[in-house]
Amino acid sequence: MDLVNEILEREQQKADKYKPITVEKHLDVEFDIGTLVAFDTNDLDSKLIKSEKDRDSYLESLTRDNTQLLLNKIWELSTERIDEAIVVRLPQPTTVIPRAKPVPKPKPLTKWQEFAKAKGITKTKKSKLEWDEQLQKWVPLYGFKKAAAEKEKNWLIPVPQNLDPMTDMYEKKASEKSEKVAKNELQRLKNIARARKVKIPRVGLPITSDKASSTQLATATSVAKASTASLGKFQDKLPKEKDARGKGVHELIPGKERKRKLPVPTPAAEKEHNLSIIDRILKKRPKIDMEKAVSKHIHEEQVQRSEEKQSMKPMKGKPKGKGNATNFSAKKPKGGRGQRNPNKKNPGRKRR
Repeated sequence: MDLVNEILEREQQKADKYKPITVEKHLDVEFDIGTLVAFDTNDLDSKLIKSEKDRDSYLESLTRDNTQLLLNKIWELSTERIDEAIVVRLPQPTTVIPRAKPVPKPKPLTKWQEFAKAKGITKTKKSKLEWDEQLQKWVPLYGFKKAAAEKEKNWLIPVPQNLDPMTDMYEKKASEKSEKVAKNELQRLKNIARARKVKIPRVGLPITSDKASSTQLATATSVAKASTASLGKFQDKLPKEKDARGKGVHELIPGKERKRKLPVPTPAAEKEHNLSIIDRILKKRPKIDMEKAVSKHIHEEQVQRSEEKQSMKPMKGKPKGKGNATNFSAKKPKGGRGQRNPNKKNPGRKRR
């Protein structure tokens, strides 16, 4: 019996450590489950608050009771199981909590993110390891193990035929890597400046390879011409010189605007635009320019008269008259004035 009583006492002591989940209050406690907040409007015990011995224990018990009421309200909601855990979907909060600082704005997209969003490119999650056929083992994509694997794999680098045989390929590879890192850092700083709408000075034309392409040379020429006080307005062009094209030209050359492409219209908007053009064409009446028509008519008459003069044959013999006047012979018409009569042998003269 002593053993049984001892076990019962031990269990009773354990049960006394944990308080029950039911809590009684004089007034109802208001809850905002969305923000996990409880508002207790009951009056505090002034005697326990003023006493130094019982103040902490009283506040701890009050906090425990209100927390228990809040947990009871949470578990009254519908529950579901996700990954072997029971969770509760909280409702929308109803209490507006003041903030010390404004709500952070969404981070602006970089150039690549804007391009990927426009083209519908989604980011796929890649594995952190890849199989190396040369080393016959799994190698991480980045980190010190990747560098060690590259060092183990590239223990001998052949020198290409177009380079100097004494070229240090390890040094060249390290310099190319540092140039790529610097280029990425420059692009990152450009994205930050563009997001903050800060104008950055031009940095010239970065050429990563030994030989520059035609596009890079054209861009460098345009930048050099635009470096004058007049922004290249009075600089002469070389024969057969073309304007610089490509990515970054508008950033390097000041005052050069990018040609904006019109957005692709919808079928309904394109149909409406075409119908409006047809209506304008059909409704438009031809405009008659009277002055132009009169001048054209006079010109035609003058041409006709000059052709008639050239077709008339001059009369044989010396012309009669004073000065430089010239008489031309013409046959009298048969039926009317202005027509020639072929049956009449000696036509009369016609003076003009």
